[in-house]
Amino acid sequence: MSATESEAIVEGRRQMEICNACRYCEGYCAVFPAMTLRREFSQGDLTHLANLCHSCKGCYHACQYAPPHAFGVNIPATFATIRNESYAEYAWPAPMGRAFERNGTVVSAVAMLAVTLVLLLTMALQDPAILYTAQTGTGAFFRVIPYWLMTGMAGLTFGYALIAMAAGAVRYWRGTAPGKGQKPLAAAPVATAAVDILTLRNLGGGGHGCNDIDDSFAQTRRWFHQAMFYGFMLCFAATTTGTIYHHFLGWKSPHAFLSLPVQFGTWGGVLLCIGTAGLLWVKTVTDPGPVAKRWLGGEYAMLSLLFLIGATGLLLLVVRHTGAMGVMLALHLGLVLAFFVVLPYSKMVHGVYRGLALLRSAQEKRA
Repeated sequence: MSATESEAIVEGRRQMEICNACRYCEGYCAVFPAMTLRREFSQGDLTHLANLCHSCKGCYHACQYAPPHAFGVNIPATFATIRNESYAEYAWPAPMGRAFERNGTVVSAVAMLAVTLVLLLTMALQDPAILYTAQTGTGAFFRVIPYWLMTGMAGLTFGYALIAMAAGAVRYWRGTAPGKGQKPLAAAPVATAAVDILTLRNLGGGGHGCNDIDDSFAQTRRWFHQAMFYGFMLCFAATTTGTIYHHFLGWKSPHAFLSLPVQFGTWGGVLLCIGTAGLLWVKTVTDPGPVAKRWLGGEYAMLSLLFLIGATGLLLLVVRHTGAMGVMLALHLGLVLAFFVVLPYSKMVHGVYRGLALLRSAQEKRA
């Protein structure tokens, strides 16, 4: 944890002290019940509350002290800044977190470099007669990009992402520990947190929905977020079942359209595109008041990257028996590798920190 508190932490403490005295929004979301358990707000407490916030914006539109009031209480924007600072604060290794902090250009550059690298390697290793002609039958993908190269690059980048996120999660959990230290995990809080994560319950605000566009309530962002989340999980399931097919059953890609890997990947890609496109739309039309604008570049970049991964995956399915398959496969693989590299330092890591925040909240409720 940083020895010097940021301006956002200082401002967040000021606003939480006002909210803790007012308590008008006590039933709005998970943040305010957790707030009432605290009389003072350390940097760890504020980081925990900020990651517990799902930015439904209900408190902003209900608050009598929101701008233009002199108190200027704007919890969604302040907590968004604290959240993003926590991604860099707890990132491993730390220099990578600082490099990616609020920089969508870096995400875009990594994506372009990864795509370029995969295309160059593919063209260097393969005869153009193979790269630009239709490849069909068992092992068609590996005749374009060798199996060792595809699995080697994917394994290294994904393994690095897992290690970096695990290290960040440990640092976050320790850094946001309450004053008396860690509490042992129990089954009930874990189950409660899991349900909250899988249903995205807190994206419903206090139950009526979020104030996505203005002060009217809607479940729009929750639906799009669920489409993106479950689309991503289906794509992961496609990769997992494909690996099982390859290594344990001896069935090599490309698989039949009705096979599990292709069906998981197809519906996952569709949901991923719908969810990311919808969230991009919501960000462009939402009320800018409760938004931390300085972080939008990185968020737009990550959503665009995820959309392109889903779209190129679907296009690869369409052209996999044509001469365009080689280039599309290299493009899709390059985007996936770029995603793995930036994953531990981007907005996507909020899934880990928010899950831990929900777990700590469930522990506190049962304490």
